[in-house]
Amino acid sequence: MRKTATTQRAGMIPAQAGPRDVAGVESEMGNPTSSASAGPGTDAESVIPGAGPAARPGERPTVRLREDGPEEQPRYAPEWLELREPADAGARSIDLLDPLRIRLANLPGKAGVTVHDLGCGTGSMGRWLAPRLDGPQHWVLHDRDPYLLHFAAVASARVAADGSRVTVETRRGDVGRLTPDALAGASLVTASALLDVLTREEIETLAAACTGAGCPALLTLSVAGRVDFSPSDPMDTEIAEAFNAHQRRSGLLGPDAVTVACEAFSELGATVRLNPSPWRLGPAESALTAQWLRGWVGAAVEQRPELRERADRYLRARLEACEAGELSVVVHHTDLLALSRPTDGAA
Repeated sequence: MRKTATTQRAGMIPAQAGPRDVAGVESEMGNPTSSASAGPGTDAESVIPGAGPAARPGERPTVRLREDGPEEQPRYAPEWLELREPADAGARSIDLLDPLRIRLANLPGKAGVTVHDLGCGTGSMGRWLAPRLDGPQHWVLHDRDPYLLHFAAVASARVAADGSRVTVETRRGDVGRLTPDALAGASLVTASALLDVLTREEIETLAAACTGAGCPALLTLSVAGRVDFSPSDPMDTEIAEAFNAHQRRSGLLGPDAVTVACEAFSELGATVRLNPSPWRLGPAESALTAQWLRGWVGAAVEQRPELRERADRYLRARLEACEAGELSVVVHHTDLLALSRPTDGAA
């Protein structure tokens, strides 16, 4: 973590935190499915940034994990993050919270907890988790996109499960060079939909930082590489395999990320627990399903251009079924809780 990263306290963030002002942000987010209403083709213009493949070869996600190389444009649009937030909230594993609460309750000499949320986006993880934990909380939100950090700060949870106060600060900058010192004082590290866009080296760096600081890590919604459709189609498997290959491009781990993370944390002495966290998308989630379908098929075609003609027909049929309320999809994810050995002798 570089000391030069910009730090902003909630309530002190300027009204213009990014390339567009807040009024422009609200008007865009008021119609988050506008891109999803475009035609059924797999062209980039029909996909909200973040739902589909990168617009340019080699583009990395919003969270930059290296300091070298050219500056990249943010990949995730607030519209996409808003559209997926209810599905994310419904999918995350509640069963992992009890062991996490036990660990946090046993922290010695703590008047509250400090949570570092990596790649926070618009702050959906905090809005989900903070009201499910007791006691005072201070959230440190990390992202490289000041536009998303502004959203995260102004829309953060303010009250814990027991009515205690929740405070927040934001830090813009590189979160890939995390060290135990950077996490000094941290009670918990969280991230959502992050592991699968990391490399093995980056996950090992994250595991080393968390275990070195002795703090648990709750890492949710990593893609598992499996999708179930009802009704099924003969092309489902072929598209899924091409998508998974796309997720593994340029050394990224995609659906292999959870396995690598388990190994990395376990080798450093942490106890790791996994739980499934699938999106279950039916007629009520048709806007998300349509946008996800465009991105999913678009990534597959980007990986295997020879699929385009058949994939366009496939996508058109799937979107028609979605619009008619006749399509259900289960997109499998995995949540990971790593309980590192405390560095101060706590239980």
